[in-house]
Amino acid sequence: MIAADPLELAFTLLQVKGFGKAHPVVVVEDSDEDFDTVLKAAALAGVQHDIRRALTGDDCLLLLRGLAGHPRAQAALVLLDLNTPHGDGREALAQIHADAQLSAIPLVVLSTSANPRDVDFCYAHGANAFHVKPVSHSEHLMVLQTLLTYWLGTVVLPTARSLER
Repeated sequence: MIAADPLELAFTLLQVKGFGKAHPVVVVEDSDEDFDTVLKAAALAGVQHDIRRALTGDDCLLLLRGLAGHPRAQAALVLLDLNTPHGDGREALAQIHADAQLSAIPLVVLSTSANPRDVDFCYAHGANAFHVKPVSHSEHLMVLQTLLTYWLGTVVLPTARSLER
């Protein structure tokens, strides 16, 4: 799903059957395999939101801010991989937390790292949750399905007005 032209911004709006709520889920993930697992978990969880993919932290910021000719993604949720090339998730997290127009967006970090410094950094910079990606595909799928069900179906999210400031 990576753009064929390397000069293009590396995020994609996916029109997955059944998706279409007003505010998309933004997934920052450079691994095609892990992104496909997110899509499968979303389908299993009955997610009704568009899924927008950013391959890097920099692309996530462009997408959320509506820069580079793309409409602003007023996200319902951001799933953020910490370790992406060209502007990693840490920098994106810090900028999202510092930006009054973005800081109300719920943000969940997904990482292969269980390093306490990464965990502490993420919570200090506004992450709402930190999950270590399981090695097993089936466990990863289950964690993502539970996470999406919780954040998009159980928890009360910020109002549309606070997301559209």
